[in-house]
Amino acid sequence: MTPAVLGADASLADVPSLAVEGHAAPRFARVRDAFASNFARDGEFAELGAALTVYVAGARVVHLYGGYRDARRSQRWTESTLVNVWSASKAVMALALAQLVDAGRLQYEQPVASVWPEFAAAGKAELRVIDVLSHRAGLNGFAAPTSPTDLFDWERVTARLAAQRPFWTPGTLTSYHAMTFGWLCGEILRRVTGQRVRDYVHDHLAEPLGADLWLGCPQHRLADVAEVVAPEPDRHPVALNDIASRAVVNPEPDAALANTEAWRRAEIPSVNVHCTSDGLARMYAALASGGAFGDARLVSSAAVDALRTVRSPGPDQMLGTRRWGAGVALNSDGAFGPDPGAFGHAGWGGSFGCASVEANVAIAYVVNRMGSRLNGDPRARSVCGAVFDCMA
Repeated sequence: MTPAVLGADASLADVPSLAVEGHAAPRFARVRDAFASNFARDGEFAELGAALTVYVAGARVVHLYGGYRDARRSQRWTESTLVNVWSASKAVMALALAQLVDAGRLQYEQPVASVWPEFAAAGKAELRVIDVLSHRAGLNGFAAPTSPTDLFDWERVTARLAAQRPFWTPGTLTSYHAMTFGWLCGEILRRVTGQRVRDYVHDHLAEPLGADLWLGCPQHRLADVAEVVAPEPDRHPVALNDIASRAVVNPEPDAALANTEAWRRAEIPSVNVHCTSDGLARMYAALASGGAFGDARLVSSAAVDALRTVRSPGPDQMLGTRRWGAGVALNSDGAFGPDPGAFGHAGWGGSFGCASVEANVAIAYVVNRMGSRLNGDPRARSVCGAVFDCMA
């Protein structure tokens, strides 16, 4: 599926030693400048390699990429470069479950144990699908000792979560399920559909959209994956309480793990979608347009509204004022631009995607040099702000 493109290629601002490629419609010249200026930043948010895609009413108006795929700056970022987008992956899972709800195969208020019987153990018989999607399940980490290599073993981690007692009474408070969200959603999906999660994502999301987006990375695309560069120590660390901290221990996050073939070939639905900016933007373009993109309809407009309905008004024990829909982050702090109804998901280090139904705009930005902040990445704010400024 070839997207419509508005306008001729716009000349790009010169950034020393950087070749920025792609196009921006003339109306979106400030977006082009915001993208280029992210490479000229000082400090931890200076880009190494990145790509940006914007759709308005289903037409691609911005598609830019530049920089390098590797820390040695020996490989240029190309249009086909894939990158691990970390927690921006979660929106893919949210949409997958939204499809099942839209088709009548699942209900948000349904107990998880109704499709995954083993999950009823340890007092979880009434824990609902929406509790998982809105980070209220009480399973934001593992109780049993868990190693980094355990993360590659689907059966082990899902069995561990099924047997585990929640850390708090489900539904009573919210705390970000950084890793466990994906396995919980993924096993629900697997039990309902009988498909492996990576296959479902390919068959029902990526392929209909013509999107270069994969859960994990197939063997034939490994050579296209950008190296992830770990973030510097956070200069503005957030002190996590005992509840929130369970998400980032046992095991502790290790950005370097994303550069291993074991990680790239695994199914870790919270954090290892590999995609181009255009691949991620196509998904959000469908959501911004009421569930359809080109000839593909992923969900109904009612399902999009259900996806972005407030399910947890906050606070989030880990992320503060964050409000959650059915697996997507709502625009609590303006990170996705000025539209309070915008929604999406950001990932560790800076990659993100978002949509505004009211403006019919979708934005996706993917990077390989990770910023350190838990909240408030300035690159996201700069890019989103420029997009909406150009539409005013």
